[in-house]
Amino acid sequence: MVRSDARENRARILAAAREALAADGSTSMNQISQRAGVGAGTLYRNFPTRESLVLAVYQDEVARIINTVPDLLARMSPLEALRHWTTDLVEAMRRKHGLGDALSPGAHQAITEQSYGPVIAAITELLDAGKKDESIRADADPGDFLQLTGALWRAASSPQDRAPHMLALILDGLRTHR
Repeated sequence: MVRSDARENRARILAAAREALAADGSTSMNQISQRAGVGAGTLYRNFPTRESLVLAVYQDEVARIINTVPDLLARMSPLEALRHWTTDLVEAMRRKHGLGDALSPGAHQAITEQSYGPVIAAITELLDAGKKDESIRADADPGDFLQLTGALWRAASSPQDRAPHMLALILDGLRTHR
């Protein structure tokens, strides 16, 4: 069982790393420990390498996004929930683009494989809710949707953000036309 102060230190380190790395992907481990208000030993006990810290930040963000699905579906229609969730995912992918540069190809592959299943499950939950209320086409596929969203975060990074318009087109394509 992890002590509460150890959990708090880990959470502070992740929050500080998320902010620091989003602002500057080359932020040092020492700068992150200072920003988190912990000693270097505490940082390295939790995250022995820079890559392990970057992976943890990425995994934490993916988990946060996935965990928003039930609340979104409770508050809005499936298509609107999918719009909000996808917009959040695109924003996270934009922020994580810099983090991805800090990962080795092997680590990048590992995080992609680890997050694929949970992300597909979240998309499936959103699509299934829309299929159930007949607002989303019965043939909508989570894998197809995820592949299409890959273009959104790249479009969002360009000087003229085309992601909202592209997302509207994607969602319109999912809509049942009754």
